Formats: sequence, structure tokens, C-alpha cells
Amino acid sequence: MTGAPSSSIAGVLSGRVVILTGAAGLLGRQYTRALVGAGARVALLDQNAGGVEELSRETGKDTVAVVVDITDRRAVRDAVEAVVRAFGRVDVLVNNAAIDPKFDENALADRHMSFEEFPLEVWNESLAVNLTGMFLCAQAVATPMLAQGSGVIVNVSSMYGLVGPDQRLYEEAGKPAAYKPVSYSVTKSAVSGFTKYLATYWAGKNIRVNTLTLGGVEHQQSAGFRERYAARTPLGRMARSDEYCGALLFLASDASSYMTGSDLVVDGGWTAW
Repeated sequence: MTGAPSSSIAGVLSGRVVILTGAAGLLGRQYTRALVGAGARVALLDQNAGGVEELSRETGKDTVAVVVDITDRRAVRDAVEAVVRAFGRVDVLVNNAAIDPKFDENALADRHMSFEEFPLEVWNESLAVNLTGMFLCAQAVATPMLAQGSGVIVNVSSMYGLVGPDQRLYEEAGKPAAYKPVSYSVTKSAVSGFTKYLATYWAGKNIRVNTLTLGGVEHQQSAGFRERYAARTPLGRMARSDEYCGALLFLASDASSYMTGSDLVVDGGWTAW
């Protein structure tokens, strides 16, 4: 299975213009394919120029690559204005970009950051990307959405915004202690409040705002990590990278037309224990 939508949801975003941040990442690439497959025109925002330009070439004329630092207010506003010039409007913002330290076999940085020694600069960087970036992007799309009288914002969060990380997952025999960092949990827990604020602030403006809360994705983690994760999850496995696309299309489309200020949790049952 790929990120392309099934025939039942193909076309649900026909003619809609979507801004997707963090487009060059693992999930961003899947979201792009699903959004294009559902008929959307997609602006791919990321700092990774090569990544978004390659993705835009792959997905064709319905996408445009926009290289931007989402922590830079002027750059974000310029990017949104460029999207409006290119496509005429902005219907959906998917706030997907985030700093999320990985625990796959190729990622070693940030793994050993205990709370007691957590660097202030890493904390500040996470706040800047995971929260301020989301704030700036939502602020920038407000102008075209209010002008056209409609819009949808999907803020992507994590199950670690709902519950504390199970740090036992990150213990590897014979290796230094590793931790899911405090900055990730704190910033992701703030996303829900941000969503509710915007949903109620724009009450009566026909702009819907919801949170999509995700579990873990299988991607090059050690066998031990995957086993520990599976044992902790009712569905007994990590998610495939394409398995969040259906939920995203639901929130981005009119299928969720009576839903705002809510949190759609797709975590394999992790938070149900």
C-alpha cells in the first residue's frame, strides 16, 4: 500500500490548494502523494531545498516547492503570498513540520539528552520550530482564508502530547541511556491548546482547525525497539508511513465539515491502555 488515496476518497480535495510544511520528511512525502492523489494542488514548504524540489518533480504540475524557514515571520508571509500568486488561494494548511529526534539506526544526535542536562539551545530550537513555526504559518494563512471566507488548518501532533513518553522503549542493552526529549513532549502537548484557541477564535468565520495526533512510524529502528513498541501497542506494531494519510485527508476535506477544535488520535491504540 502507498500514500495514494483509494477510489472512495480520490478527488475529495479536487481544486483545493494545500500548504504542507515539513514536506520533505518521511510523512511529508506520503502526505504529498495522498493530497495530490485526492485532487489537491500542494505547496511543499521545507528548508530542505533538494528534498522538496525532488518531490515536486516527482509529483508533477500540481505541486510547487517553496524553500522556507518557518521560524522566520517575513519568510513565512512571503511564502504564503507566493502560493496565493501561484494558485490564487489557500484552502488548507497542514502544520506538519517539527523537530522530532529519531531513534533509528542512523540517528545518534539528541538521543542521550537527559532532562537534568538538557541544553537550553535545543529547548529553544524546538519551541521555535514546533510551536512558533506553527503559529507563524497559521497567522500567515489567516489573511487569504478570511478574505475568501473559508479554510481548514490541520495541526499535526503526537501521542506524546497526550501521555508521557515511555522511556523504557529507548533502552538498548550495552548502550548509554537514551531519552525522548522533554522539548518534544512539551511542544506537542501545546498543539492541542493552540488548535482549540484558533477554532474558537475563528468561530463563525468558516475556518476549521483540528489536531491530528499520531503514534510512531516504523523506519529503520532497531529490532529491539520495534519489539518493545509492538508489545506496548494494542495493534501490536508500529504504523506504516502511509497509514496516516486517510486521517489527514479526512480532516483536510469536507468529510470532517462538522468538526473543529478536536483531536483525531491515530496511534494504534497506544493511549487506550
